[in-house]
Amino acid sequence: MDVIDIIIAKRESRELTDRQIDWLIPAYTAGTVADEQMSALAMAILLNGMSRREVSRWTEAMIRTGIRMELPGLGRPTTDKHSTGGVGDKITLPLAPLVASCGAAVPQLSGRGLGHTGGTLDKFESIPGWRAQLSEAEMLSVLRETGAVVCAAGDGLAPADKKLYALRDVTGTVESIPLIASSIMSKKIAEGTGALVLDVKVGSGAFMKDLDRARELAETMVSLGTDHDVKTVALLTDMSTPLGLTAGNALEVRESVEVLAGGGPADVVELTLALAREMLANAGIDGVDPAENLRNGKAMDVWRRMVRAQGGDPDAELPVAREQHVLTAQSSGTLVSLDALQVGVAAWRLGAGRARKEDPVQAGAGVVMHAKPGDEVSAGQPLLTLNTDTPERFDAALAALEGAWRIERAGSGRAREAEAIRSRPLILDRIA
Repeated sequence: MDVIDIIIAKRESRELTDRQIDWLIPAYTAGTVADEQMSALAMAILLNGMSRREVSRWTEAMIRTGIRMELPGLGRPTTDKHSTGGVGDKITLPLAPLVASCGAAVPQLSGRGLGHTGGTLDKFESIPGWRAQLSEAEMLSVLRETGAVVCAAGDGLAPADKKLYALRDVTGTVESIPLIASSIMSKKIAEGTGALVLDVKVGSGAFMKDLDRARELAETMVSLGTDHDVKTVALLTDMSTPLGLTAGNALEVRESVEVLAGGGPADVVELTLALAREMLANAGIDGVDPAENLRNGKAMDVWRRMVRAQGGDPDAELPVAREQHVLTAQSSGTLVSLDALQVGVAAWRLGAGRARKEDPVQAGAGVVMHAKPGDEVSAGQPLLTLNTDTPERFDAALAALEGAWRIERAGSGRAREAEAIRSRPLILDRIA
């Protein structure tokens, strides 16, 4: 095989053969194909795309560079969920124990935050003692004991993806839908779950800003799951406004516990239940209402067992930032907009996120929102509370929030947008 021939083929919009792909991916993983050569190919893929067959074979080749996990002896069907990331997206925290409480096994391999999007592992690590790094044996033990496990993916799962992802990040090829889809699905398929629900975010705070491109990504990932015998469904969900009322690690854990206790913000509860129902249906579990398990405490019981099984203390006090800064409404009226991206960047700058994978995060940092679009507010009323251990970060966070919200007086044409905002569906589409 000659990698130059492969690059030229894709540059000229020709399909790569199975044989070319099967050679290329392990060769790149082993270092036989150089980064600059794969960079050229990644750009050609970004510009010219891939067929369904190519993406499926590419994904399979990435899976084969590592292990494909098996989950024996669970006695219950497996189902998982993956989100493409957003601001305030804490859904995994209440969702995994909720679905487990309904009779499924949930092996949730998660990641850390980067930039304005939060990471599930960072949120869990704000719980004193909780461990993200588990061996495969430990992961299976927690899964058997509690029905759910949330942990870091091991190096053995699709190692080609780790190398290719880092390359895409520095070569302007992150946006390629075939490469995004194969990156996500190679790891999820290798994880060994039998069913998968994808939460594809759309809007200012999401990676995908455009509904049509988000739908294309969802359709590509669903087809990859189907091609690899994983029953896969995708929901397209709105991320123009942050989910819930918090963006930050310990802040989001508190809000998740409220949901597990039968309360919490309406949008977080709605999306948690929608995804839970999809996961249970995909796993073939009927006749269980996940809403009832939020009310009766069964989901909370699984949460507490799950946290303890990974070394955490579910009763421990969560970290609280040392410094706060309150932003108030300058006028009375209707809060018409609150931009998810700007809130996410502010939380990141306060210390809740990281610019590089090796950066530390502050457990207590982030943003608390006191109103959501569609709410009536009064002049002087708190809108946002910024939290950080390092007050010198406030200026950068305030700069990120410049123009992040808009308030219109009651009765104005702009204020009538509020009703449209309140009635806008959280779930925009379903792809199966």
